[in-house]
Amino acid sequence: MYPEYLTTPMKQDLTSVGFEDLTTPEQVEEALKRNGITLLVINSVCGCAAGAARPGVKLALKNAEVKPDHLVTVFAGVDKEAVETARKHLLPYPPSSPSIAIFKDGDLVHFIERHHIEGRNAEMIAEHLEEAFEEFCSVA
Repeated sequence: MYPEYLTTPMKQDLTSVGFEDLTTPEQVEEALKRNGITLLVINSVCGCAAGAARPGVKLALKNAEVKPDHLVTVFAGVDKEAVETARKHLLPYPPSSPSIAIFKDGDLVHFIERHHIEGRNAEMIAEHLEEAFEEFCSVA
């Protein structure tokens, strides 16, 4: 487990832009079964979370014409049970943090694994997410 003084600012990086911080399995279950589009970020202390994932997500939300209905996050290495519950909803993908998932009416429809985040900058992550938002958040 990481110390709270270290992770609190990393959590606030997302909660300050409207993400709901999920810390229990029950909160995760409730959040991922909501109707509409839910964006889940599995947060992490690693450099690619700080340099690409979190800034990319925030940039996508700022720039996108269509956006998810719900924004939620869990923190790997901090809220163990909440993260384990979230990862059950991400199967068959292996555990990956940071990572970003889009759920539509409770079903996983898009997943960005750590290896799709590493080596990319925030702008590339944002562009990828904006395209995913356009595909999954638009009303047909």
